Amino acid sequence: MTDADAANEATHTTPLDELVAITARLRAPGGCPWDADQTHASLVQYLVEETYELIDAIETGTRDDMIEELGDVLYQVLFHADIAAHTAGEDFDIQDVAQHMTAKMVGRHPHVFGDRKAETAADVVGFWEDLKRDEKPHRTSVLDGIPQSMPALALADKLLGRAQKVGLLEAGDEAGAGPFLLESEDELGPLLLAIVAGAKARGLDAERALRTSLRELQAEIREAELPPAAG
Repeated sequence: MTDADAANEATHTTPLDELVAITARLRAPGGCPWDADQTHASLVQYLVEETYELIDAIETGTRDDMIEELGDVLYQVLFHADIAAHTAGEDFDIQDVAQHMTAKMVGRHPHVFGDRKAETAADVVGFWEDLKRDEKPHRTSVLDGIPQSMPALALADKLLGRAQKVGLLEAGDEAGAGPFLLESEDELGPLLLAIVAGAKARGLDAERALRTSLRELQAEIREAELPPAAG
């Protein structure tokens, strides 16, 4: 490659290309010993932490906070991809990740890249449900694919949606809400805090209590999915 070619190539290097190269250099021989020692498993704690920091930036931060925290999450993705590129049996890199995601997004949006029509967001969600069933035929339950390690409140929201799908709850049905007919998150937040405070005062673990109820709900969902007994 001539100097001119090198200069031309350099002018087309994006900041993202530079970050990919820096990640590779840090993990290469002669780079950073700490980076070189990391594995997918050892990075999980940092991925969780960076994700929560991004959520904070989205909810309460500034533009600069958003840029910084998005960068931290992006770096986690690049880090995992670089580990995979140098791990026997994995052998993929960030380009493979991007290629897979591009194909997935095109496939999940037939109303944009194909000939299907979608007038509303609800139409799009319907497409996604059909496509996911086609993509993952091994999934036999509406609970398949839900990460059990989600925070309990987020898991509760997800499972209630699945309960609606099997007919245990009606969409918009407030029958299971007891006396808590709330109109806004401004009302909901203090109520949730009061429940946790009451549990703490009595030595109860609110997170564990909710997870116990969620396990029971999942058992009900799986039972509702069973075919009717013959006879």
